[in-house]
Amino acid sequence: MTGKDAIELRKRFKKDCSITRIAGCYVDSNKEQVVTFNEPFVSVDETESLKYLEIAKKTLSGSIGNNILEIDFESAEEQEGGIQKLLYDIKESALKDEELLQKLYARIIDNYRYPDNYLILIFHDRYDVPKKATDGTMLDESEEVYDYILCAVCPVVLSKPGLGYLPGQNRIGAVVRERVVEVPQIGFLFPAFDDRSADIHKVDYYVKDVKDGEADFAEEVLGCISRKTAFQQRSVFAGIVKSAYKNDSDKFDDMIMEIQDSFNTRVEEKKNEGELEASKPIVLDERLMNEVLEENEVDDDIAKDIIKGMKDEFVSETPTVNDLVDTRAVKAYAPKKREKELVREVIQLKAQIEQPEYDVAVRVSPEKADLVKAEIVETELYLMIPMEGTEHVSVNGVEKAFE
Repeated sequence: MTGKDAIELRKRFKKDCSITRIAGCYVDSNKEQVVTFNEPFVSVDETESLKYLEIAKKTLSGSIGNNILEIDFESAEEQEGGIQKLLYDIKESALKDEELLQKLYARIIDNYRYPDNYLILIFHDRYDVPKKATDGTMLDESEEVYDYILCAVCPVVLSKPGLGYLPGQNRIGAVVRERVVEVPQIGFLFPAFDDRSADIHKVDYYVKDVKDGEADFAEEVLGCISRKTAFQQRSVFAGIVKSAYKNDSDKFDDMIMEIQDSFNTRVEEKKNEGELEASKPIVLDERLMNEVLEENEVDDDIAKDIIKGMKDEFVSETPTVNDLVDTRAVKAYAPKKREKELVREVIQLKAQIEQPEYDVAVRVSPEKADLVKAEIVETELYLMIPMEGTEHVSVNGVEKAFE
């Protein structure tokens, strides 16, 4: 799923949407079902339906790779009796088979580690996916009907204590605290909406807390191979670099931001290649990691430790540059980066000014330094510098053209 895919689905969750049915189960802190319900969505009170739609939207919100992760089912879960087959049958029944829903509720209740009350909500929808023109315009013609279920697991908490008007007593006093449904902590979309099409072998998994990632729910409830959120990947990567620098905080702080800046440059360059290329993540393989470390002049021993740390920590999944970039941190680092560049320029200029006087002083680009040589031509000693016709030359600050 891409960000545009998520927006496309979210836009459908409005008053006159095509959601066919909604089902739910309210669970208390003792893991007991308090109440269940299952009804056509059109029969839900309008005020309530709008609240439900807000929850549905929230389950497809946030950033791809951080709040929304595309995860694969374990192969065993796609066999008879597996969770993938259960979700598929629930989708096919359009939420009309209560026995199947009870199996899903029981699986969530048995495996979801949450200490308080919560509400399980399940929506069923059929989306007639329109074709897209080459310029991105939606056409009237349909490509396929995307038949899916969307599940949201929402905490149900006591409202905050407060004062209010008590009509029966005609006075101001403490109001009764009510149980209120909050935004979802976890959710999932099945089948995954991949390239604007259904993929029954995957789930689009939503987590509100990107620091936690709720890996247990992904593995034990959905039977999927869990993934780290982008936040978790950045934290792990920063830990690898910090460890390589033996916890030297000054060197670490500068280098982690230099590496981040290199990552960000590559992401921005990819955006300039067009929408299609920009949508493809940049895989951070060993070759690219070595390239980034080399351009930032990381010592060989430290670079080896970083590469080893990457192999040890990212065993089951190769991170992408896109997920490892902290754009806010890069933006905040920009003034400091410019300051460091200016310091380097001042040092270079100072070195040039302070160098001793010579009758001849030659300054060439680094790649030409080893090509400069002296030759005797007709008894005279000449300094020889190989040149191409397109290269610019200046002598004592005056531009010269040699033919």
